[in-house]
Amino acid sequence: MSQFQLVLFDDSFREAFKPLSATRPVCDFRIGVLTIREKWEHHLKSTSTTCTVEYLEKWNTPFQPDASKQHLWINSRVIPNPQLAFEILSLTEEQALIKGDLLVAFNCGKNITRFNVDGKDHLTGDFGVKESKVAAEVIHRIADIFTNNGAQIIADLELMKPGSRLIPSSNQFSGSHTIHIMKGAMVESCIFNTSKGPIYIGKDAEVMEGSMLRGPLAICDGAVVKMGAKIYGDTTIGPGCKVGGEITNSVLFGNSNKAHDGYLGNSVIGEWCNLGADTNTSNLKNTYGEVSVYNYAIGGSENTGMQFHGLIMGDHAKCGINTMFNTGTVVGVCANVFGGSFPKKFIPDFSWGGTEGMEEFNFEKAMEMIAAVYNRRQKKLETAEVNVLRQIFDETRKLKAQ
Repeated sequence: MSQFQLVLFDDSFREAFKPLSATRPVCDFRIGVLTIREKWEHHLKSTSTTCTVEYLEKWNTPFQPDASKQHLWINSRVIPNPQLAFEILSLTEEQALIKGDLLVAFNCGKNITRFNVDGKDHLTGDFGVKESKVAAEVIHRIADIFTNNGAQIIADLELMKPGSRLIPSSNQFSGSHTIHIMKGAMVESCIFNTSKGPIYIGKDAEVMEGSMLRGPLAICDGAVVKMGAKIYGDTTIGPGCKVGGEITNSVLFGNSNKAHDGYLGNSVIGEWCNLGADTNTSNLKNTYGEVSVYNYAIGGSENTGMQFHGLIMGDHAKCGINTMFNTGTVVGVCANVFGGSFPKKFIPDFSWGGTEGMEEFNFEKAMEMIAAVYNRRQKKLETAEVNVLRQIFDETRKLKAQ
């Protein structure tokens, strides 16, 4: 049994990760095969609790102090590696690990009160400081999820050591990296190219015939890749997702569908989203210029300095058939987008409509939609989740009224 309690905390960057952080702590972002939380739990061999905004704590795994253990707090934005995990485990009581201006972790001993963090995410009060001497990946914005995804797939597979079942002989192979096929996965008559990285096919996943897969690639538990799909490297298809068409350097968190033809590139899709048939996302401007993207933290667009940036879509968002998204579009939680031509580059949470105008998506109607989606997968919409979504709905309405 672990001698410490692991607490993953969100810092002041949380707003910049909306709409994805509106419905989950940052540690529950999937990047690579695993979420950031799962990575830390693997490295430290410990379960974790969460310190974030109050409405999310009630729905997730909140911080529950245990006076018998040391409390080890780790910044949710920091992605672990073995060297960093060792540094954190080496912290003494009342000692913080920093990297420049970033608070990485803090061992507050058996003090069951939360430590205080000021607006700049620096500790307040008496504590010792240790400067980290190892490299660490830290996400600062949503785009960091897809730009780091290929490397994290490789790192996660080294951490997980998943092994592999026998690969059916009907498939074709090239490249020298490993193909990991887990128990219950079905893969027949597909083309695998592992020249640039490994490919992981999770438990009970299905890759239908004619699919072309390039590593590094993760197709997680229970996901389905439909016939003839073309999936390029640095992509993660999260648990329970169903995908088809063409996908490159994108992360689908889980239980989301892009089941038909169309293009998705340099994008991050939350959970329980649905992209209608022939939905296409632009990830490169006609001018080849830098892409601007809406940032919730500043309430407006900012230049990312990036040439390739596709779609960001919050949980439970949907779009109709033949939807066309401009480069760097952000679609909020529970938004429902439809109609011809290109919608606006920022679609707020709980919006309904398209190029001819957007209106508020009635909350009760939105909950009916989610309940119907869940029912198809034998899942029930719980009151705690409704309360989270109500909080997002109310906050969005207040912002619109300003």
